Formats: sequence, C-alpha cells, structure tokens
Amino acid sequence: MIQLFTQDPETRERELLGAITEEQLQFLVDHLEEEFEEDKSYYIDHDTADYLQETGADDELIHLLEKGLLTVGDEEGIEIAYERH
Repeated sequence: MIQLFTQDPETRERELLGAITEEQLQFLVDHLEEEFEEDKSYYIDHDTADYLQETGADDELIHLLEKGLLTVGDEEGIEIAYERH
C-alpha cells in the first residue's frame, strides 16, 4: 500500500490524504520533478493538478490532490509526500 500525505515543508509534519496505487504513483513520478534522486515529495498547486488531469491522471488521484489543495488559497500550493507500507 502507498499512502499519500500533505507535508509541511518546514516541520515535515504530515496529514494523510489517502492511499494510491502503484500506477498512480508511477504517473506522479513520470510527470513531476524530483529535487534529488531519492526524493519522495512534490510541490503541487492548482495549475499542476490541472496539468496532471489534462495528461491523463485518473479521477481518484486528482480527487486526492484537490482534497489537499482545499486547505490552501487559490494562489498557493502544497507539498505532498508518499510512503510505502
């Protein structure tokens, strides 16, 4: 199981968004940029979510990302992180 979290960039405190599939994770890895090789987090804003949806992200993944984005304003984004269990 792969869990997706929002993550505070300063404190690294996490809040669970939900579970994603291996295919959904691979989609994120293929379409987003890592800051370093072992990076397991991404910055997502509303434009990024729109881009992912336009490039074929499934509705479930988009729903989880939008759920996280609801916690910030229209001009801001969130950091998401994943963890395998």
